[in-house]
Amino acid sequence: MIRPVARTALLRSGRDEASDTMVDLKPGDSFEVLEIAGVSAWGVARPSGLVGYVEAAALDLSTTDAT
Repeated sequence: MIRPVARTALLRSGRDEASDTMVDLKPGDSFEVLEIAGVSAWGVARPSGLVGYVEAAALDLSTTDAT
């Protein structure tokens, strides 16, 4: 499910906050959520195609349709 980023977030290589940051996500960016576990969402940052973890609270999970 593709969801918009609601607030600035970091895409990390692992769930841990000490994991490497791969890219900064900005409000309005798209994130394809593949799994949510606890406070983290794992998926693909669009359009970069990088796969990693982002804080689930930074995503608009209420949206039913996003590009």
